[in-house]
Amino acid sequence: MKNNRIILVIGLLFTVASCKISKDVQVPKPELPIAFNEEAAKDTGGIGTLPWKNFFPDKVLQVLIDSTLKKNFDMSIALKNIEEAHQVVRQSKWNNVPVLDFNATANTINPSKYSLNGMTASQFLGSNHIEDYSAGATLSWEADIWGRIRNTNKSALAAYLQSDEARKILQTDLVTSVSKGYFNLLMLDEQLRVAKRNMALNDSTLHIVSVQYNAGQVTSLAVQQAQAQQLTAAELIPQLEQEIALQENALHILAGQLPGSIHRHAILDEIKFPDELSVGVQSAMVRRRPDVRSRELDLIIANAKVGINKAQMYPALRITASGGVNALKASDWFNIPGSLFGIVGASVLQPLLQHKELSTQYKLADMEREKTVILFRQTVVKAIGEVSDAMVRIEKLKHQHLIAAKRVATLKQATANANSLFQNGMANYLEVITAQGNALQSELDLASVKRQELSAIADLYRSLGGGTD
Repeated sequence: MKNNRIILVIGLLFTVASCKISKDVQVPKPELPIAFNEEAAKDTGGIGTLPWKNFFPDKVLQVLIDSTLKKNFDMSIALKNIEEAHQVVRQSKWNNVPVLDFNATANTINPSKYSLNGMTASQFLGSNHIEDYSAGATLSWEADIWGRIRNTNKSALAAYLQSDEARKILQTDLVTSVSKGYFNLLMLDEQLRVAKRNMALNDSTLHIVSVQYNAGQVTSLAVQQAQAQQLTAAELIPQLEQEIALQENALHILAGQLPGSIHRHAILDEIKFPDELSVGVQSAMVRRRPDVRSRELDLIIANAKVGINKAQMYPALRITASGGVNALKASDWFNIPGSLFGIVGASVLQPLLQHKELSTQYKLADMEREKTVILFRQTVVKAIGEVSDAMVRIEKLKHQHLIAAKRVATLKQATANANSLFQNGMANYLEVITAQGNALQSELDLASVKRQELSAIADLYRSLGGGTD
C-alpha cells in the first residue's frame, strides 16, 4: 500500500510538471485598421462569404470553374495530400494504445562437449544438443507523462487540417484564374468585333478615296494612306484570333482537358457586379482566408514540436509484459501449465549526455515557433494589403472606365462627322483617317479597361477569402 501511494504521488507530480513542459502559444493578434473605408465599417458580412456560384452568375463561367475544380491536376494532387494526412491522423489515434507483438521461435544448439553448455546438456538432459521452443506475446506501453504522444497527435491533426486549407488556397486561386481568363476571353471577343467593324468602315473610306482618285480629286498618296489604315485594322484580326485560341486552350488545360474552343454567348458589357462591393469586418475577413488559417495551424504544429523536443529531455517510463509457453522439448511445448512463463517489468530512461543534441533541438524548435509567429503576422498584413489594393484598383478603374466610355462616344461622333464632311467635300481624307484610327484605339482601350475592372473584382473576391465554398 505504501509503495502504491509513492507511485501515485510521483505520477501526480509528473502530471503537474508535464503541464509546464510546453505552454501553448496564443495566436497573435496584430493591429487591424479600423476599416478599409467608411462604408466598410458598417459591413458585417462581405462578398467573401458568398459561394462562387452566387458571385459569378454567368453560366458558361460556372461550368468552366466547376470543371476546373473537378479535373485540375493540382487539385487532384491536393485531394490526395488530404487523404494521406487523414491516414496519419487515424494512425496517431493508436499512439496511446500499448504495442502488442507475437513471436514464436524454435532453436537447436550443438555445443562442444568440452564446454559448460555441452557438459551440462550431457549430464542433465542426456543429450549432446539443446533444443528450445518458445511462443508468446510481448506487451509494451509508454506512459505519456511529458506530453510527447499528445503533442505528436496534435501535430498530426494540425497537419491534416492544414492540407485541407492548402486545398482551399488552391481552389480560390483556381476560381480567380478561371474567371480572369474568361473575362480576358470576352475582352478579346469585343476587340475582335471592334476590329472587324473598323475594317468595314475603312473599306468604305478606301472606296470613296479611290473614286476621288479616279476623278482626279486626290493624289495616289490619299489612296495609299487609306489602304494603310485598312491594313492596320485587318492586321488586328488574325492577332486577336490567335490570342482567343490561346486563351481558350489555357482555360481547357487549367480544367485538365485537351485544348479546344469554348462556346459562349456573353458580351463583355453584359458582365455586371454590384456597384458597392461589401468587404465585411476585417477580423472576420482575416480568419476566413485559408492562408491565414494555415499559418495558425503552422503555429500549432511548431508549438507541438517544441513540446516533443522538450519531452525528449525528460525520463521516459515504459512498462512491458510478456508471456507464453517455453520448453526444451517439442513434446512439452504445450504441456500447460508447466510450460507457461510470464515476465513483467518497468524501465525509466533518462538521457544524460548526448553532446547537447536534445537541448539544441529544443532551442531550434523554439526558434522555429518564434519564426512561425512572425510569418503569421506577415500573412495577416499581406491579406489586408491585398484587399486594400484591390479596392483601390476597382475604384480607380471605374472612374477610368467612365472616362474611356465618354471618349469612345465622342470619337464615334467625330468619325461620323468626318465621314459626312468628307463625302460633302468639306473635310480631307487625313481628317477621316485620323478620326477612324482614334476611334479604333479608344474602343480597344475601353474593352481593356473593362476587363481590368472585372479582374480587380475577382482579385477582391479572392483576397476576402471567397471561392472556397
